[in-house]
Amino acid sequence: MLEGLKGFIDLFADPQLFFATTVVALVLIVWKREAFSSTRWGWGLMIFLTVFFAFGLTDSDFNLIITKPDNVPIVGLIFLLVFFTWFSMRQAVDNDRRAAGGQPPIEKDEEDRVWTWPDLVYTELISMVVCTVVLIVWSIGLEAPIEQPANNANTPNPSKAPWYFLDLQEMLVYFDPWLAGVVLPSLIIVGLMAIPYIDKNPKGNGYYTFNERRVEITIFLFGFVVLWSSLIVLGTFLRGPNWNFFGPFEYWDIHKLEALTNVDLSEYVWVRGFGMALPDHWFVREIFGILLTIGYVAVLPVLLARKGLTKYYEKLGPTRYYVTVILFLSMLSLPVKMLTRWAFNLKYVVAIPEFFFNI
Repeated sequence: MLEGLKGFIDLFADPQLFFATTVVALVLIVWKREAFSSTRWGWGLMIFLTVFFAFGLTDSDFNLIITKPDNVPIVGLIFLLVFFTWFSMRQAVDNDRRAAGGQPPIEKDEEDRVWTWPDLVYTELISMVVCTVVLIVWSIGLEAPIEQPANNANTPNPSKAPWYFLDLQEMLVYFDPWLAGVVLPSLIIVGLMAIPYIDKNPKGNGYYTFNERRVEITIFLFGFVVLWSSLIVLGTFLRGPNWNFFGPFEYWDIHKLEALTNVDLSEYVWVRGFGMALPDHWFVREIFGILLTIGYVAVLPVLLARKGLTKYYEKLGPTRYYVTVILFLSMLSLPVKMLTRWAFNLKYVVAIPEFFFNI
């Protein structure tokens, strides 16, 4: 029975199921937020995670993964992510109920001024002492993950980046390095800097709410939970030797090789669709991918402004609207590329090796 349960859990190591599960979970959290914000759900999620990882300790394969010094913080990250997602949604639901009853938010009622000395300094001192004790116990209990000096003849398999770069390393699977390592991270930073200039809605500043910022909070949760945190978890626990996917209770066999043939869009169109050889000139060869990219980046925002997002176009104005939509479509390109790779083994939409330009 236990082996059957482990096999069922291993099924979710399939990237399509893993990604779909995180998206469905986020949809349910937003849709059923009043039920999700209850104390019963908060305790239930913490107990479920505790039981799951305690059960994982009984399996030798999963135990090796979750007790690795590098991976212990990720286990803690999962608990913190779930708790603060639940807590923030709980506060937002409470404030929305108060607003519906004509009451001010909880933060307004609790707005008490205190002195920096001694109130704030004492709190910071106690926090510093607690953090120091935790770090000392942690350093004693877990050996530092220091390996042998770098050796070209003996490289780790899998060779992983630090946990905070695992999502970027995962992006390198689906995008060319110049996109995954330069363009998309730059857009993340630019997008965060642009938020105060794009979103001028004064509601929701300084207090938790959901009803007043539905779209903004949903997009943030999708980007942070699904496209950032879940990729870190995926890269930590499910990516094994040769960068293959493994279930949490599956042995990391270095001999496991998945026969995958990644195909560019141009080959799908010309070779498999038209049954002819690829054209010699790069522009003719990649014309379908170029048109698709132009349509996604330039034409789709205009169409959405006319139908679908007309309200936001009128609210934000042309400049802020187009900046917002382009940034959102750039973020959405990651799950689109991930799903097309998993479902169709699509490598590049536009592949122009003559100019080292691939999308």
